[in-house]
Amino acid sequence: MAEHKPKLLIVEDDEGLQAQLKWAYEDFDVVIVGDRQSAIAALRAEEPPVVTLDLGLPPDPDGTTEGFKVLDEIMALKPDTKVIVASGHGARESALNAIEHGAYDFYQKPVDIEQLGLIVRRAYRLHEIEEENRALAAKAGEGNTVLGGMITSAPEMVKVARTIERVANTNVSVMLLGASGTGKELLAKGLHDASDRRSGNFVAINCAAIPENLLESELFGHEKGAFTGAVKTTEGKIEMADGGTLFLDEVGDIPLPLQVKLLRFLQERTIERIGGRSSITVDTRIVCATHQDLEAMVADGRFREDLFYRLAEIVVKIPALAERPGDAALLAKAFLKRFANEMNPAVTGFAPDALAAIDGWGWPGNVRELENRVKRAVIMADGKLVGAEDLDLTGDDEEAADVLNLKSAREQSDRKVIRHALARTEGNISSTAKMLGISRPTLYDLLKQYDLHA
Repeated sequence: MAEHKPKLLIVEDDEGLQAQLKWAYEDFDVVIVGDRQSAIAALRAEEPPVVTLDLGLPPDPDGTTEGFKVLDEIMALKPDTKVIVASGHGARESALNAIEHGAYDFYQKPVDIEQLGLIVRRAYRLHEIEEENRALAAKAGEGNTVLGGMITSAPEMVKVARTIERVANTNVSVMLLGASGTGKELLAKGLHDASDRRSGNFVAINCAAIPENLLESELFGHEKGAFTGAVKTTEGKIEMADGGTLFLDEVGDIPLPLQVKLLRFLQERTIERIGGRSSITVDTRIVCATHQDLEAMVADGRFREDLFYRLAEIVVKIPALAERPGDAALLAKAFLKRFANEMNPAVTGFAPDALAAIDGWGWPGNVRELENRVKRAVIMADGKLVGAEDLDLTGDDEEAADVLNLKSAREQSDRKVIRHALARTEGNISSTAKMLGISRPTLYDLLKQYDLHA
């Protein structure tokens, strides 16, 4: 059976360069054309994921008019195509203009085959990620995903979802560990929806947001007259979650005296409301979350060891957004669509500089920060496209400037993808090269270039 090669359309009228490029991309199914009509015909027939495009095409080989017509037609016919445009010396303005028209990237002439190869392969990888996300979205639309509210293409998050799926129909207590804003409550709700308790209530309480003197009442409820202001009997969150799931967010903030009472409930599955004398049996599944190091808190005496082991029967670690390659852009597009529908229908998408900024940002506030920035940007955007300035990701700090520099952005992207592939293949060079769609010698060269180790 013949090996399937990824398609690459090269639009170039220089016959000498045509031959050079065809030779350089023997790992690809290369289609080469030299004019606009042939380019569009090949696009329709072959549907290549990636196109390299020389802007100087006949009958205007010394200008860019014909090249921009090709670019505009490609974007109109197949907007998910990654178009990489060629820019001659002194033509940086044309290249940047092409980016504004929807091109993925550009390269300088005379052509550096190795550099262009890196751009092409990165474009293919991005296209694959987007295809995988579209497939996941379609599957979610059919109701077949376990955690329908989670959008991801990162293997790290897929692994998290699979773990949650496996434990959903058990009654073990689950602890979600992750930084603030990583989506712990969303995952807890996903666990509840995937369990046989889905018909019961999902009750969430943020233990850090409630004053210590009120937290006991919020959890366990109180009888009328139990204290000043208790004008009626009130159920607590634990009781409200009977038959369902109780989510304790920031569980590390529960004070020690209340930890004793929570432990007793986990052992006996009964509670007493404040001011009450009768025991109430409650059947609820406990899911908790924290960004704190509970084991260190146990060692310091700030968190009970016996409670920790009761809550942490299954521990699931949630990666930060920066550790999930490709997810920031996918989530940003989903947020933009939702907020545009709600608040500003004129906004249709992101400008290229915004997508570059999203990919390069460190996201210290994780998904919550991303959601807030996109929401604000949709509200403030003047045109159809949200730009990096709308997202307030055009800061003057040196780190942000380095991230947005094309050369360093390429290096960061290549390093991330290579490290990711090495991790998935446990350092196997042959498997990593196959996963990346490159030869073993090319991978060895990249490892040496970026000082990476298998």
